[in-house]
Amino acid sequence: MATLRIATYNIHKGVQGLGPLQRLEIHNLRHAIAQLGADIVCLQEVRAFHHRLARRFGVHWPHEPQAQVLAPPDWAAVYRTNALTRHGEHGNALLSRFAVLAVAHRDVSDHRLEQRGLLHVTLAVAGPWRPLHVIVVHLGLIHASRRRQVAALGRYLAEAVPPQAPLVVAGDFNDWSERLHAELAPLGLHTLTEARVPTFPARLPLLALDRIYVRGLRLLALHAPHGGPWARLSDHLPLVGEVAWA
Repeated sequence: MATLRIATYNIHKGVQGLGPLQRLEIHNLRHAIAQLGADIVCLQEVRAFHHRLARRFGVHWPHEPQAQVLAPPDWAAVYRTNALTRHGEHGNALLSRFAVLAVAHRDVSDHRLEQRGLLHVTLAVAGPWRPLHVIVVHLGLIHASRRRQVAALGRYLAEAVPPQAPLVVAGDFNDWSERLHAELAPLGLHTLTEARVPTFPARLPLLALDRIYVRGLRLLALHAPHGGPWARLSDHLPLVGEVAWA
């Protein structure tokens, strides 16, 4: 394969709105994700279960975990919980049209009010890519926490990913001030800083919170789809990148 298309998307737990105005978007998200034309999709704020919302939406609430609902037919769906809440939980997921070779999860929570984790999936991609390491992240809301979580990511990479292996790190970095590029560069991770793509808030995107970083690969292009239903499906837009072998 000459290139891969990789997407990252914070789906806001498949529900939008507050109180009586809440609406279930998980089924619409399934169709929207299929339209991205991606080979690999990294997801944040995904639920396996939530008892209160299941009662609220009744028969419309999916019987399967959201990662399985969102995966196209014959795709692999990998999910790991980051946060436990009173009525349910949520975490990161990865959807892939390639076979999964290995899965790992690392807790990188910086304090008890924000439970965060790294989802590491190794994929069997044909050609020079094999194996491809993909790490899905959702970093904290406080810059000092994000810096410590990047340091934890660095320690994990040193343990778990060979330096020569092709690597993608994608997700919601919550990096409002865009200061993490310098923190990630010593880890060999780079993105297209000259091609800033705002993804938040979805209705009027101003902040480039969602990122795709690569190591041992070339990131050729980034874009975020706009218009149509994208402003309603989540509070973030998806970010889509084209990646080539270095």
